[in-house]
Amino acid sequence: MNRFPTPPTCAAIRAAFPAVCGDTVFLENAGGSQVPACVADAMHRTLRETYVQLGAGYGLSRRCTATVEAAHAFARTFVGARRGQAIIGPSTTALLNLLAACYAQVLEPGREIILAETGHEANLGCWKRLERLGLVIRWWRVDPRSFECPLDGLRTLLNERTALVALPHVSNLLGGVVDLPAVVALAHAAGARVVADGVAYAPHRAIDVDAWDVDWYVYSTYKVFGPHMAVLYGRDDALAELPGPNHDFIPRDDLPYQFEPGGANHEGCAGLLALGGYLAFLAGAPAGTACDRAVVEAAFGRATALEAEPTARLLAWLRARSGVRIIGPEAAGTARVGTVSFVHERKSSREITAAVDASGVAIRCGHMYAYHLCKALGIAVEDGVVRASLVHYNTVEEIDRLIGVLERVV
Repeated sequence: MNRFPTPPTCAAIRAAFPAVCGDTVFLENAGGSQVPACVADAMHRTLRETYVQLGAGYGLSRRCTATVEAAHAFARTFVGARRGQAIIGPSTTALLNLLAACYAQVLEPGREIILAETGHEANLGCWKRLERLGLVIRWWRVDPRSFECPLDGLRTLLNERTALVALPHVSNLLGGVVDLPAVVALAHAAGARVVADGVAYAPHRAIDVDAWDVDWYVYSTYKVFGPHMAVLYGRDDALAELPGPNHDFIPRDDLPYQFEPGGANHEGCAGLLALGGYLAFLAGAPAGTACDRAVVEAAFGRATALEAEPTARLLAWLRARSGVRIIGPEAAGTARVGTVSFVHERKSSREITAAVDASGVAIRCGHMYAYHLCKALGIAVEDGVVRASLVHYNTVEEIDRLIGVLERVV
């Protein structure tokens, strides 16, 4: 039974986000979401009141240290980690480059890394660069009809030399949800670790790394209503295999600090921690309720429900248009999120996006850093796709406004 039976209205949710109350319809959330006022306020307070270094004995330092520690605890709760660490860094790209550099120190030449062709370059380029050390890259190819990397394709690639499988939980271009537990089970049976990019999944569904048994999972907090940072979850046994990149004199078991050279951003940690209050509000919890796993799951259950109708409306309109090809799953539902991409047979993605942007509706075009995927699908990387990406604070009325512009353009 839901502990929180009375979630907030759509109007109350939108009121929590000052930026969405203006004239612009913001449908570029896959590039970075807006933040609720409580997140911005917490960051502002930290910069004004406790902008000091950690670990000193005076009161302000103790307060700042407590905030950073609490932010790490919140991140573990957010991803559902009971047997691992949450490493906080400046971006997903930076954290994955850090992780790849750590693996470069322990993997022997000849070991293989499997890369999903649907991946964002953040989880491809860092591993491709290890080829110069003698590691072998194997590509898990996308099926251009289903827009999926089939599990049978992964089975044929896995062998005793496989060290890692890197994939997106959701492609930031396609929007379809991958069966991550199935991938993890296959990889673990072959003795390989899994590095999952959850950036395009995290704004829409509750992450549960323990249930999925995944080794590494990363997401961008600035795409989940928070500050411009990222979180990398590492399972305890996977972390134990790697030397951290921090200073030599820092104990190897000083986690997650061993993997946070320079430390986590203080005001960002304050904003990340404050997001817990918004999630409690979104879940419909009483004021002052701590953000535990029940709150996270209820909040994202509410988010999923709110996204369903706007996503279905947009997909239905696109399916009905001649000359339009949806790039990704064509139907709404649990198997996809509200990131919707398409191309037109006559008009360029740039032309369409420019017309939409001029109308006060913010969307985007391009390859979305899914460069390999666009090439595999025969999409010109210079033009890419048109992408409209919505989250729970977007409304059917906003989708109708987008559709009204697209009617005139396509």
